[in-house]
Amino acid sequence: MSKRVALARVIVLFAFLLATQFLFMTPTITAQTEEDHFLWLEEVLGERALRWVEQHNEQSTSTIQADAHYQSLYNDLLEIYNDTTQIPFPNVQGSWLYNFWQDGKNERGLLRRTTEEAYLNGDPNWQVILDIDKLAEEDGKNWVYKGSTSLYPEYTRTLLELSRGGSDATVLREFDRDTKTFVEDGFNVPEAKTSVSWVDQDNLYIGTDFGEGSMTTSGYPRIVKKWKRGTPIEEAETIFEGESTDIGVSAYVGHTPERDYHIVTRNITFFTSEVFVLENGEFVKLDIPADASIVILHGELIVYLRSAWEVNGETFAGGSLISIGYDDFLSGKRDFQVVIVPDEDSSINDFSLTKDYLLVNLLRNVRSELYRLHFESGVWKRKRMDLPTLGSISLLSTNKQSNRFFLTYTDFLTPTTLYQVDEAGEINKMQSNRAWFDAERFTIEQRKARSKDGTEIPYFLIGPKEMKSNGDNPTILTAYGGFQVSRTPHYSPTIGRSWLEEGGVYVIANIRGGGEYGPGWHQAAMKENKQRSYEDFFAVAEDLIADGITSPERLGIMGGSNGGLLMGAAFTQHPELFNAVVCAVPLLDMKRYHKLLAGASWMAEYGDPDNPEEWEYISRYSPYQNLSAEKKYPQIFFTTSTRDDRVHPGHARKMAARMEEMGNNILYYENMEGGHAGAANNRQTAMMQALEFIYFRLMLMGDHE
Repeated sequence: MSKRVALARVIVLFAFLLATQFLFMTPTITAQTEEDHFLWLEEVLGERALRWVEQHNEQSTSTIQADAHYQSLYNDLLEIYNDTTQIPFPNVQGSWLYNFWQDGKNERGLLRRTTEEAYLNGDPNWQVILDIDKLAEEDGKNWVYKGSTSLYPEYTRTLLELSRGGSDATVLREFDRDTKTFVEDGFNVPEAKTSVSWVDQDNLYIGTDFGEGSMTTSGYPRIVKKWKRGTPIEEAETIFEGESTDIGVSAYVGHTPERDYHIVTRNITFFTSEVFVLENGEFVKLDIPADASIVILHGELIVYLRSAWEVNGETFAGGSLISIGYDDFLSGKRDFQVVIVPDEDSSINDFSLTKDYLLVNLLRNVRSELYRLHFESGVWKRKRMDLPTLGSISLLSTNKQSNRFFLTYTDFLTPTTLYQVDEAGEINKMQSNRAWFDAERFTIEQRKARSKDGTEIPYFLIGPKEMKSNGDNPTILTAYGGFQVSRTPHYSPTIGRSWLEEGGVYVIANIRGGGEYGPGWHQAAMKENKQRSYEDFFAVAEDLIADGITSPERLGIMGGSNGGLLMGAAFTQHPELFNAVVCAVPLLDMKRYHKLLAGASWMAEYGDPDNPEEWEYISRYSPYQNLSAEKKYPQIFFTTSTRDDRVHPGHARKMAARMEEMGNNILYYENMEGGHAGAANNRQTAMMQALEFIYFRLMLMGDHE
């Protein structure tokens, strides 16, 4: 599946995935209405705001780093992130396999390539294409490599995406991978949140900041143009314009063996869009549901449905894949056939294309199953691939020029393993990452808790085999619960070394708002029903306490981004239930979130605070407005990034400042780089993780000598 279709279909807006806690009665909340006197903290680079950040960074790091175990944990984590034996994940492009590599010697990273034959033989002999550390030094910029968009079918010409400090906005520079040089007088685009696709070697489809009125209120391109090499971008031909209230507009060329498809996607909301295809010189709107998305394989139009669709006298369930001949569809026919219909225990987590096959990654009770489907004689034939079934499968790199592809498998106790699938569908195990902790000491359980409305909420528990049910186990609970993002099993050396080996228990809750059981699981906790996510989270925490796994004194929670909002709602509604909270790159001021950076793009998830009816339900859980001087909160640890241009750092800044004003002790750390991921390199990542897990040890384990 193309990157741009994936963006339109599900989500792209969130990085860190973590979470929160406990159920009782839904609280009666009176939202604060007084004037916000911390607005000055929204000035990202304001002198006064940065002095506040510097002061709090110093206070927090000196407190946590004073712990005798901090330095050794930091060293351990940095060793993990800089491990030179880890899998060099391949990206198949043309006749080369590309890899982006970071380690202790290459902090910003190397872009490199090798042949598929050399890679499969275990002796890749990497050819370095570009040294990002060297480039950053030469340019005097703190470049962070954000990826590239390359010219089909050879992929040697590429548009490198370079970010200052890790922000979403990037500079685009045309690069020749064969000569290893930037193209003189090539395509170059100033810093912006840009969408781009090659039409051919001399033309691009591009959406960027063309000047006043060219961006949406969400901060993404409103206009797409066709830009010819050698001409000023100001003279580029406009091919499509959206509305200022849209999320954004993008265009791309989808390559298939039979033809190229030129497609424009107008993202109206985060979950709805209009799709246009170029036919006979004009872009024609496809008559599909607004929340559906498409891919095309061998002339077959494949549609993913987020909601049920009644068409041609038949109703197709939300979460399904259906198909029809592309030409038949354009001629007015609507005789779709089913490709896959998940049942109540399953959902389509991802899908992608090879030259001849549709690959569908299905979740069944939050565990992966991979299917390879082929359209033959007018019928879809599918085969389940023989892979482990207790964890997560990820489609790593597919190639529309062949049927070979790479995938990975992992679970909570199994390090990530790389597999290659050949033309015949044979699965070849390639390499596994190093095991960083003794998995034999631990066990995985999948349990269920009953939420307030009776819905059963699954969660994974990872802990010692000999765990006692005495309520004394230090436990970290995390979840996400938004944007149809699924939290699936994964191996984390950080959690293993930092927490499990110290005697801790780790829990991931699959609350509503996520995508673990399909679009309906997500839609059940959107907008006016967002509180259900929090009730689900509280139910899991209640279950852990009732079963003697932990107690409020031993229970910590962590979450980032939308999961940071989950943290804020959890500790403001039930502060008595937790003793530690890591609230990372969070949304917290839901009265103003839509006015800050990309916030307007999320109103389909949360609602519009300027609409009195919608603010009425948002105000009941908005953490910033629901802080109370009458409540006693645990010592919260807020983390964010100055360079986060997705979720504004003002959310965390203002929340921390207001809590301090009310007399609460808080910890706060803001990395000056990192973007929404919170860190720009392995050293920063190790530091952030060490700060967070030492905090949890101090708060939940007491004396951990």
